Amino acid sequence: MSIDFKAEIERLKKALDVTVVAHYYQRDEVFEMADITGDSLELARRCKADKNPWVVFCGVGFMGQSVKVIAPEKRVLMPKIACCAMARMIDGSYFDDSVNYMVERGIAKEDILPITYINSDATVKAKVGEMGGYVCTSSNAFKIIEKGLETGKKILFVPDRCLGQNFAIQMGLKSCVIGAEGQEECDPKEADVICFNGFCSVHQLFTVDDIAFYRNKYPDIKIAVHPECDPKIVAAADFSGSTSQLIKYVADLDPEQKVAIGTEYNLVNRMRQKNTYVLSSTKPECPTMNETTLEDLYNTLKSIEDGKPINEIEIDDHTVKYANLALERMLAIK
Repeated sequence: MSIDFKAEIERLKKALDVTVVAHYYQRDEVFEMADITGDSLELARRCKADKNPWVVFCGVGFMGQSVKVIAPEKRVLMPKIACCAMARMIDGSYFDDSVNYMVERGIAKEDILPITYINSDATVKAKVGEMGGYVCTSSNAFKIIEKGLETGKKILFVPDRCLGQNFAIQMGLKSCVIGAEGQEECDPKEADVICFNGFCSVHQLFTVDDIAFYRNKYPDIKIAVHPECDPKIVAAADFSGSTSQLIKYVADLDPEQKVAIGTEYNLVNRMRQKNTYVLSSTKPECPTMNETTLEDLYNTLKSIEDGKPINEIEIDDHTVKYANLALERMLAIK
C-alpha cells in the first residue's frame, strides 16, 4: 500500500510539537510543507523564537547546526544531513592555517577580526567566536564588515571569497584572496579584507557571456544576481542581493519588466511566472539542497512519533558556547 506522504506529513505536524523549516532552495514539494521558510538569516531568527521543542530542518547541515547552536535546548532533526559544498571547503585546521598565514606576514593575531559566512561548520563558527568575531549572511554582510572595521583590525573573511570581495568593492576597500590563482602572495598588510579561497559551485555557473546574451536578446532586461557570484558578474548586473533581497527586487518590478536572475533554480522558478529567466544555459540547481524528498521528511517526522528520532544534530558544549557567541553578535546587529 502506497503512502500519501503529504497527508501523513500534515497529520504528523498536527500530532507532534514540531516545526518544519525549509530554506528557499528546497524543491517545491518540500518547501510547500514547511511552517517556516526563508533565507539563512530569517531562519536563524525565527527558529530561535519558535516555541516548539522539535525542529525538522529541510536544508543543509550547517543550517541545522546553527539552530542547535542558538537554541541548544531544542531537538533538531534533518531529513537529510546534506553538506553544502562551500561549507566543506573550510574546517578548523584550514581556519587556523589562514590565521597563521596572516600572522606569518606581520599581522598580530589580536589584530585579526574573523568573520565567517553562515555557510560554515559549527567548529569554524566556534573558532571565530573565540577570536571575538562574527557570523554573517549575504543579507547582512555589509553591516557586519562595517561593524568589524570599527575595531581597526584586519578582517579575515571565510569561506566565500566572492562574498568577501564583492562587499569590499562595494565599500571601497582593498581585498585579497589567500591562495587564489594570480594572487599567490596575498599581502594582508596591503588589504582591508583578507578572503579564504572558497566559493559556491552553483553561483560560479553564471558568466559575463550569459549576461551579454540576455542583454543582446532583450535590450531592456534587468540582471539580478546573488553576491556569491564572481565580482565580474556582480559588476555587470543591475542588482546584487541576498535571497530575500532578490525576492523583493523582483517583486517590486513591473510585471512586464523582463529579468534574468543569477541564483539557485528552485528559487528563481518560484519568483514569478512571467518575464523571468534563469541566467545560465545550465540549470543552476544546488545538488545538496535538492537531496531532501517528501519521503525523507515523512520518515523524519514518523521517527519522532515512534520515539526513535533519526538524523539528530548534536554539538559538543564547547562548540555550542563559542559558535553561539559569533551568531549572537550577528543577531544583535539590526
